[in-house]
Amino acid sequence: MPSLVSSIRLVATTSLVVLCAAPAVAQQRPPADRPVMSFEAYDPRSTLKVPGGEVRRAKFPFIDIHNHQPRRTVAGVDSLVAQMDAMNLRILVDLSGGTGEALAEKVRTYRTKQAGCFVVFANLDFRGIDAPDWSAKAAAQLERDVKVGGAQGLKIFKNLGMDVRDAQGRRFPTNDPKFDPIWAKAGELGIPVLIHTAEPAMFFEPVDERNERWLELTLFPGRRRPVPENPAFEPLMAEQHDVFRKHPKTTFINAHLGWYGQDLVRLGQLMERYPNMVTEFGAVIYEPARQPKFARQFFIRYQDRILFGKDSWVPDEYKTYFRVLETGDEYFPYHKKYHAFWSIYGLELPDEVLKKVYYKNALRIVPGLDATAFPR
Repeated sequence: MPSLVSSIRLVATTSLVVLCAAPAVAQQRPPADRPVMSFEAYDPRSTLKVPGGEVRRAKFPFIDIHNHQPRRTVAGVDSLVAQMDAMNLRILVDLSGGTGEALAEKVRTYRTKQAGCFVVFANLDFRGIDAPDWSAKAAAQLERDVKVGGAQGLKIFKNLGMDVRDAQGRRFPTNDPKFDPIWAKAGELGIPVLIHTAEPAMFFEPVDERNERWLELTLFPGRRRPVPENPAFEPLMAEQHDVFRKHPKTTFINAHLGWYGQDLVRLGQLMERYPNMVTEFGAVIYEPARQPKFARQFFIRYQDRILFGKDSWVPDEYKTYFRVLETGDEYFPYHKKYHAFWSIYGLELPDEVLKKVYYKNALRIVPGLDATAFPR
């Protein structure tokens, strides 16, 4: 039987535990009158004061290798060029060219008064893909699109590998032999293939508190690619990489940093493994900009194989790209919170690297560009 002293000590100890724990429990309970705010609504103004500011015009004239434009009138093209001139955009590559007469008409519209300011890439027509002669016809059409229609490259959209299917519903993988004649034809013609495969890796993961693209996938649930309803991310990318391996004589522009902007070590391994692969950062500049020290090293190391790309045509967003590439500014906002809720930093690239990223690499890779419009 415990002594009176032991009992008192036990009671005192127990009381101390309760008394110490009580404030912590109270702190975990939000006040009843506290306003509820969504993650989307929370948008604080940073109190950090650092040097720097917006860069609305690129330091050097540049080529946007990744853009999409609607069909425009000649007057609409003139208005577009005025917007381009304001930011020092010398050549815009329109990846939404189509094929056949639709492509040729778009090229003619651009060239009517603004020859040299625009480049158009052809696209594939997957209709009739089950036919035994589809591959040969598609390769022949690509040749006509280049030699007659005026295309200077081929753009592959993300539907290949994810959504293109045969009559029985079977998915065509990106490395399906049916497409080999097309990749080979592009190499024979000397044109690059800008290829977008899959989506960001987190689009394939559960949309929960651990998914850093949660806000985007909540706002735009149609962008989700849940597995197993869809093929998984890594197998999709492996199919793309197999195409690079099988066609070393064809130059591939791997869109969106190959979806490895958050893992530049992995992207560097691909660079080393596939010398016929280059990349661009359309719509993903927020990835290198959150790791400025390592990303700067990466851009310098692979300075001959990175091209400027933007993707969507929103002129006011280009200033983010210029600021990331040209300045050493710290802790400034990205222009789309649902892409990147973090602040970003400038890479402060050397001028010679900037020139390569802005225009020299594109001049080397895309045939028929006018190099006289750019500094040496």
